[in-house]
Amino acid sequence: MQTGSATDRPFAAAGLDDETWRIRRTAADLDRLGETESIFALANGWVGWRGVLDEGAPCGMPGSYVNGFHERRELSYPEEGYGFPQVSDTVISAPNAALIRLWVDDEPLDIRTGTLRHHERVLDLRAGVLRRETEWISPAGRGVRIRSTRLVSLPRRPVAAVRYEVEPLDVAVELRVCSDLLANEKVPERSDDPRAASVPTDPLTAEAYRAAGLDGMLVHRTERSGQRVAVAVSHLVDGPDTMTTTGDRSPDRVRLTVAGRLHPGERLRLTKFAAYEWAAVDDTPADELAALVAAEADAARADGFDALLTDQRAALDAAWQVADVQLDGDPELQQAVRFAMFHLIQAGRPDSHRTVAAKGLTGNGYDGHVLWDTESYVLPVLTYLAPAVARSALSWRHAHLPEARERAAELRLTGATFPWRTIGGRECSGYWPAGTAALHVNADIADAVLRYLAATDDERFLAEAGLELLVQTARLWHGFGHWSNEGSFHLHGVTGPDEYAALVDDNVFTNLMARRNLRGAADAVERHPDLAGRLGVDRDELTRWRNAADAMAIPYDSERGAPAGRRVHRATRVGLREHR
Repeated sequence: MQTGSATDRPFAAAGLDDETWRIRRTAADLDRLGETESIFALANGWVGWRGVLDEGAPCGMPGSYVNGFHERRELSYPEEGYGFPQVSDTVISAPNAALIRLWVDDEPLDIRTGTLRHHERVLDLRAGVLRRETEWISPAGRGVRIRSTRLVSLPRRPVAAVRYEVEPLDVAVELRVCSDLLANEKVPERSDDPRAASVPTDPLTAEAYRAAGLDGMLVHRTERSGQRVAVAVSHLVDGPDTMTTTGDRSPDRVRLTVAGRLHPGERLRLTKFAAYEWAAVDDTPADELAALVAAEADAARADGFDALLTDQRAALDAAWQVADVQLDGDPELQQAVRFAMFHLIQAGRPDSHRTVAAKGLTGNGYDGHVLWDTESYVLPVLTYLAPAVARSALSWRHAHLPEARERAAELRLTGATFPWRTIGGRECSGYWPAGTAALHVNADIADAVLRYLAATDDERFLAEAGLELLVQTARLWHGFGHWSNEGSFHLHGVTGPDEYAALVDDNVFTNLMARRNLRGAADAVERHPDLAGRLGVDRDELTRWRNAADAMAIPYDSERGAPAGRRVHRATRVGLREHR
């Protein structure tokens, strides 16, 4: 694996590095904005910035996300049914601190106007930054070069930062640079995409706002989910003494403006440090949350942007020592593997009980919901790549075990029934055949617990969370299934992971996973009888689990020599994935 300086190097030097560590987009890619913004998203498992241009336009979908921060909305049905969820969680954008707008002789920089002489953005997978270089000639013929470097700090949970530099190309120009912290940013509706979020209008209500010198802060709350978010920004300005700075504020925006004349050979550098936190309204007062983020942003500024770059590189150097998969002879595949690993590295955190949503912190697709994909696709990698992150995600499931047990009781089932889609812990899918009927999610969680324990032998996690997750999911399967006259154990009326054939009897995947769940729970109980006793598990219950697992019906098609599904008795081939 190649190594290099952690400093903010010019593109010419950076271009000497192995390109499989970099993702590049140029002016030719401007018709792929939405895709680029997701690819260039930066996150640290707590804060996520979509890869929108610094100026905020043009863009496909703006977004600044904090893990778990969401609003609720009501669900409506043509006809109500027992157990239908009444509300759904929807991820919403926190105030956007990434915005920096530029005017050149009173003309706004917009790469769709004037002459775009050069434009390139590079995601550096080793440095963990997004770099941008643009040479733009305004419609009036004034040229500027813009360089920016953006990061979301992996070591410092609340912190993100951007360094923005402007210099004239040939003649002096009048500049106005506006650094914004903007709440309730307008998000376009995307009715053409069934995975798109149901975006509420102006979901944040202002509680406090402040601008003082080079610093600013916004505090907002949600109306229905009862959450409060605070974002603070601190700036550094480096430029000619003739440049002036002013600030203004409103409930939804804090702005720092730097203006003045810049001559060839001179440069204006604006560096912005941002800090994000959210908490339940009842848990943390607005002034306390504001003070917390202000201190974090100020501390990041005191340490400096170069220190953030150095720490970011060190964190990734350590991660890549474990995560890098080196391939010979196929640079494109090598780049793809490293890109995928990079997004996994930045998707979760080991130091907070949060999990990884279907889109991570890269966008608002699927309403920002957590699905079974986390346990079945993401955690199998993170268990070996970053086991502490997998532990955090499983601890998040355990923290929402009370809601899962309430859901099981509502459905007149035993144990726990975890949601197919959620942010706050309760079922958010209003489409029963794909949501509530997809009971395999419970076995998927148990499978992730068993895999994590096998890889780490983490007895503390087993005592604090793992065993209870295994026990409550095992109780679901034993209570849900039934015995046939022939002595086999069946699971009827479930939807498997293909999400196209709904409400089937004895789905192969579901039955195999339930069997693993039952056996894994029984093994764990036998190894830790004292812990199991506190959960009310006795010898009879353990025996019932093993008997059900041993007798689990696994359909098999002898003609095709492969497992076979059983009959579909309520819905068939209905394209359920559209309802995610």
